[in-house]
Amino acid sequence: MLIKRTNKWDLSENDVTPESIYHQRRDILKKLGIAAASLPLASNATAGIFDVFSNNDQKTIDNRRPLSTIKSPLSDPNLSLTPENKITQYNNFYEFGTDKSSPAIRAENFVTDPWQVKIDGLVNKPLTLNYDDLFSLFPLEERIYRLRCVEAWSMNVPWIGFSLSDIIKRADPTSRAKYVAFQTLYDPKQMPGQASRSLGGGIDYPYVEGLRLDEALHPLTLLSVGLYGKTLPPQNGAPIRLVVPWKYGFKSIKSIVRITLTDKQPPTTWNMLASDEYGFYANVNPTVDHPRWSQASERFIGEGNIFSSRRQPTTMFNGYADAVASLYKGMDLKRNY
Repeated sequence: MLIKRTNKWDLSENDVTPESIYHQRRDILKKLGIAAASLPLASNATAGIFDVFSNNDQKTIDNRRPLSTIKSPLSDPNLSLTPENKITQYNNFYEFGTDKSSPAIRAENFVTDPWQVKIDGLVNKPLTLNYDDLFSLFPLEERIYRLRCVEAWSMNVPWIGFSLSDIIKRADPTSRAKYVAFQTLYDPKQMPGQASRSLGGGIDYPYVEGLRLDEALHPLTLLSVGLYGKTLPPQNGAPIRLVVPWKYGFKSIKSIVRITLTDKQPPTTWNMLASDEYGFYANVNPTVDHPRWSQASERFIGEGNIFSSRRQPTTMFNGYADAVASLYKGMDLKRNY
């Protein structure tokens, strides 16, 4: 007799973004008399409130290819999913602009093949993965994860990928390795936000991120190469990105070219830019507010309009507390935010 077990982090039908949405921003701004120039930097949650209703007038080309996957024990493949167009049209990827609709337009011709990811640092077996390796070296799983942005909005996404631990174990870390550092591609010709401080949000590129080694080795930590049964679109971090579902979305670095094991806590882009706003750990925590807005609740992308969009309570570790809370036992999560 087969007994199905449900994980604490599994999503239910009630958790899923409904099919109606969102293309109303320009009309609403005109009606409200709000000029685009008056909107704050997109790192401010207020900008996100308007961008969620963005009306993308331009059609984008979808050159993705289908992927074969296996069932994952970490999610339920029978769940309904957030509509694909919302996931691919509402993005933070400042390398292609700070407006939520910009990445889908500006990344349309982004070249992801050929591609290389180097795994180096404090490892006994450094390696380099090429584009084809990303899809053939490890079995690909579909995992339905919650995604919670620091701007206080959320989605549910059917990622495709493999555990980060698969690569780390293959590289064979030395006993000195304590952290894992990540780096995004640096190519200002392809990524216009890297060539312009105004377009790219004032960030010093390339984008960098990091995890503690035990966080990186956790089975929920995913390297994603696809979503919705196909390879990742460029605006979602093609060809490979990190997904850490219990942390705010800015930790999930996109278009990775280097993974380095180190004995020191690595610098991270948003922490360097504003350390009082974006901590190294970035764990979803409803009791620790951003200095400019509350994290106690979140806007669930995909329903209503600017006046009636539903809010829901934020859950500790984004709903994955039973799986990951032990990683932070004894830590002050307000100080180590």
